[in-house]
Amino acid sequence: MPKGQMTDIGTLRQIVLLSCKSAFLRFTKLASVFLFSGLALNSNALAMPKGTSDAELVEKLKGFKSASITTPGGIRIHYVEGGQGEPLILLPGWPETWWEYHKIMPVLATHFHVIAVDIRGMGGSSKPQGGYDKKTMAKDIYALVSQRGFKKVNIAGHDIGAMVGFAFAANYPDAIQKLALLDAPHPNENTMNRPGLPAVGTFGAKIDEDHPIYPWWFAFHQVKGLPERLLAGRESTYINFLLDYLTKDSTSISEFDRKVYAANYSISSGNAWYQSFPQDVLDLKQYQTVKVPVLGLGSLAYEYLKLTLPPIASNVKVVRIGNSGHFIAEEQPEMTAQHLIEFFETP
Repeated sequence: MPKGQMTDIGTLRQIVLLSCKSAFLRFTKLASVFLFSGLALNSNALAMPKGTSDAELVEKLKGFKSASITTPGGIRIHYVEGGQGEPLILLPGWPETWWEYHKIMPVLATHFHVIAVDIRGMGGSSKPQGGYDKKTMAKDIYALVSQRGFKKVNIAGHDIGAMVGFAFAANYPDAIQKLALLDAPHPNENTMNRPGLPAVGTFGAKIDEDHPIYPWWFAFHQVKGLPERLLAGRESTYINFLLDYLTKDSTSISEFDRKVYAANYSISSGNAWYQSFPQDVLDLKQYQTVKVPVLGLGSLAYEYLKLTLPPIASNVKVVRIGNSGHFIAEEQPEMTAQHLIEFFETP
């Protein structure tokens, strides 16, 4: 090959190498921009939506303040309190937080010292790996009662909170005066015998007279690890579906409230509350009959409360909350508050 031609080939090779290097540098720079932009977007997506933190929420309720205690076992229990009078502890349920009671807390505070709690695994409280059986969760509440110096308290609980409330009454009978259960009893043998499939034509997108409740999520939450992978980043989709399904009037839980619940939801803790049901059923068999007055406020669970409460509590009254789905404190706040005030104030 002639010498001049070899020189041209060498020059061409250098040009190609320089061009590749330049293109690579431009690519890596562009990739870095996209990478950091993506991280920023993910960070923004994971940030608490404006107005949904406990500090911001408490400002919406005049006379209330946010606080917490740490149990002897190192569990932080967050609560919001206000009002004067006999202590009334409010325990929320899945998939919400203490904010579930925000519609009735102001009126209850004119009669009681209201303490709305984030139970273990919820909102501002600790989310440990274990301890989600209702007996252990009731121990958290007893720690709160003890540290605050209350000799006896009244308790109202909804859903998972109702189960914790009943476990409290069963394990600490000397520390409770009265108990109200909102649309859920403690897990029992009937819980274990729920059908795995709905009857033909009975499952709809929303509960009504022709489509009774089919709690398929009880089984879904038993599958360890899968809900975390399916729901991560999609909490609002899941929560909104269930809120719509379980309410009679879905607008009773506002878009803002839904953002609060989604922003504070722990997938793993939500699973653990349900995964502990079999142990809760075993624990119930060891409890003595609860002797303190028990009020059952039921909408979807009205008949279920009438069936399941008398065998485990000796002084029971069950009242139907009409025109409501499962979230009665939000769907029928005035009626719910009225029944609670009458029940807890009656000697």
